[in-house]
Amino acid sequence: MTATTQAQASPKSSLLPMTIIGVLFFIFGFVTWLNGSLIPFLKIICELNEFQALFVTFAFYIAYTVMALPMSSILRRTGYKNGMAIGLAIMVVGSLLFIPAAQSANFILFLGALFVLGTGLTILQTASNPYVVHIGPKESAAMRISIMGLINKGAGVIVPILFTALVLSGFENFTADHLAALSEAERLAQINELSSRLVMPYIYMAVALTFLIGLVKFSSLPELEFEAADDHQEKGSITHFPQVVLGAVALFAYVGVEVIAGDTIGLYGESLGVNNFASLTSYTMVFMVFGYIIGVTCIPKFISQEKALLGSALAGIVCIIGAALGSRESTLMADIIWGWSGIPVIPDTVTFVALMGLAHALVWPSIWPLALEGLGKYTAQGSALLIMGISGGAILPLVFGKVAYFADNTQVAYWVGLPCYLFILFYALKGHKMRSW
Repeated sequence: MTATTQAQASPKSSLLPMTIIGVLFFIFGFVTWLNGSLIPFLKIICELNEFQALFVTFAFYIAYTVMALPMSSILRRTGYKNGMAIGLAIMVVGSLLFIPAAQSANFILFLGALFVLGTGLTILQTASNPYVVHIGPKESAAMRISIMGLINKGAGVIVPILFTALVLSGFENFTADHLAALSEAERLAQINELSSRLVMPYIYMAVALTFLIGLVKFSSLPELEFEAADDHQEKGSITHFPQVVLGAVALFAYVGVEVIAGDTIGLYGESLGVNNFASLTSYTMVFMVFGYIIGVTCIPKFISQEKALLGSALAGIVCIIGAALGSRESTLMADIIWGWSGIPVIPDTVTFVALMGLAHALVWPSIWPLALEGLGKYTAQGSALLIMGISGGAILPLVFGKVAYFADNTQVAYWVGLPCYLFILFYALKGHKMRSW
């Protein structure tokens, strides 16, 4: 019996798996979007330039490329359920590696810990996304993934605020200029104190992840099994499925612009003198949450997965143009959107960066079911290939950082996102329909 058949035979049986996977997606979001706050933090305490600081995203996301296929091999041997427990255990190790990194304020150790965390997330993502796709009808798969995204980005909203409260409390004037004005002894003492504040949060994370290992391992989470369709006999490799290969490229583009929108907004805000730059990632995440709410309520009742992907690509193009050409002084857009709420407003160009979260929120939920459709026994390999697309979060922010560095203008670097959204547009219009090269 296939996973799809199981879900159709017993609709109520999807509640427990969705609950457990929902907890995991919260962890994905918590660990992933912590990087948005870490980047400006480590830039200051490790005395980095903007390009060097973006190696935080490179170390974290490159793990998805390096480890995706090895992790899919583990899944084939252990099964999806045990594989997720292994992924959580790897993440515990990564969390604990932050302790010596924080105590020494050594950037290389931070990068190593981030790579290990990314490795654990690789196997978790490779296993959990097929669960969400196949646990119910394929027509509503994007809606289910939107629910997971809502949980994931909800964590992304919380993390920067929590990070600021736990790590930067009492250091409201924590900037490179502030540290430069101190004597050498005072500067080193403050850097060491600030860096050491990372220890306890990551210890808490390790404890929480250890608890989740038991939750997954001893739960009644069903194992996924896939059958091969007859027309797969002539397909000897996952690369013979264009919708998957092109889907991986589309995810490469998507994750790149997602990370640029979430992780560079703090650096950009700092360069413009925005006071609350350490929490700006929350703005992007809030808009992503709005996008996922649209997915949960409207797919497939009002819009199809294909139309959602098309709309996301077009909206993303508009946001890129707005971010690259928008005003650095005017706060008109922010005043209109949330000026009434008392939330600190931000310049229009920064608002467009935050709005990218809304624009591309439904890209991930839409691509997965379109790319995995009809793969049968190749699902694990297809999932691993799609997960490798997450490496866009490693490569494209570095391209962004290099453009910003050479142009000496962060705003210009947002044009890097335009070809990304154009490829997503191609996949929405044609790429997902291709079944042969």
